Amino acid sequence: MLDHPVPEVPTAAAAASPAIRLTGLRRHFPGAPAPALDGVSLEVAAGEVFGIVGRSGAGKSTLIRCVNLLERPDAGRVEVLGRDLTAVDAAGLRAARRGIGMVFQHFNLLASRSVAENIAFPLEVARLGWAEREARVAALLPLVGLQAKRDAYPAQLSGGQKQRVGIARALASQPGILLCDEATSALDPETTAEILALLADLRRRLRLTVLLITHEMGVVKALCDRVAVLEAGRVIEQGRVFDVFTRPRAATTRRFVAEVIGDAVPPGTLAALPPPGPGEVRRLLRVLFAGPHGTRAVISEASRRFGLDLNILAGRVDAIGAEPFGIMALAAYGAPAAVEAAIGWMQDLGLTVGPLPEGEG
Repeated sequence: MLDHPVPEVPTAAAAASPAIRLTGLRRHFPGAPAPALDGVSLEVAAGEVFGIVGRSGAGKSTLIRCVNLLERPDAGRVEVLGRDLTAVDAAGLRAARRGIGMVFQHFNLLASRSVAENIAFPLEVARLGWAEREARVAALLPLVGLQAKRDAYPAQLSGGQKQRVGIARALASQPGILLCDEATSALDPETTAEILALLADLRRRLRLTVLLITHEMGVVKALCDRVAVLEAGRVIEQGRVFDVFTRPRAATTRRFVAEVIGDAVPPGTLAALPPPGPGEVRRLLRVLFAGPHGTRAVISEASRRFGLDLNILAGRVDAIGAEPFGIMALAAYGAPAAVEAAIGWMQDLGLTVGPLPEGEG
């Protein structure tokens, strides 16, 4: 088994300290019209998987490279395991980096080296002896499912296998923190799912803290505990993944979430709806079911309780972790006061009810 050190936590105060704390990071590249990072602050708790999501150019790669100071910020503080890396000398930074593994999008494997030799490479750089290098490689190969590929070369590997080598190499120095820079972006969906499952397993076995950047909200949904949304070098929203998915505040976040849990109404649906009857109104609603009433039969209960006709236009049920949620598009017909009362009742239950734009469907 891999002899992976688990940091001791001697006090309650130490337990509460974040593994990574970024404070007011700024980075402006010469000639660029705007800063890549513009005052970014966030904290990553020990043992959690924290996702950074954003479109191309949002500053994600710059941010993650600032954590191990591959990219040095113009201003701000980078604290890892309680140590300010922006204040240490070159030797101190080299020592700190041994506790921070990094997985890259394009694998960055050495073509002339075998799988085992690629995994051992950072240990050679650190001048570990041959016996210790061999022991660590032997422990890592089964951990990432590559026992049979020990002597293979990168050209003989699939994309998923190459990324497993990259993950093993990142873990060779027995880090407590793992940085993943778009680690699944070059992979097909099935292989992505396998790599995410592997990262989740390694996080549990080795008690890793994982900081992951991606432009795919599905990756965040599958793996992360918390997430921050980056736009134009700024954090525009952050929180628990479930909360961000079910109650996104920023327009950019809502677009990201819609790509994963969108509730698009089939084309032509709204145009085919009948008009309201005499004395009635028709309200088009989007209802998000989450929390303790997420599985309650709210629609049928509201129909009976308030005497409404509720036409379900579209919907889906999903889960983030062990927490279920659902999204439904409705056309509500009834007396104006009854429709408003039903909306208020659903909101009192903790459901999120908002208008469904007439342009959808």
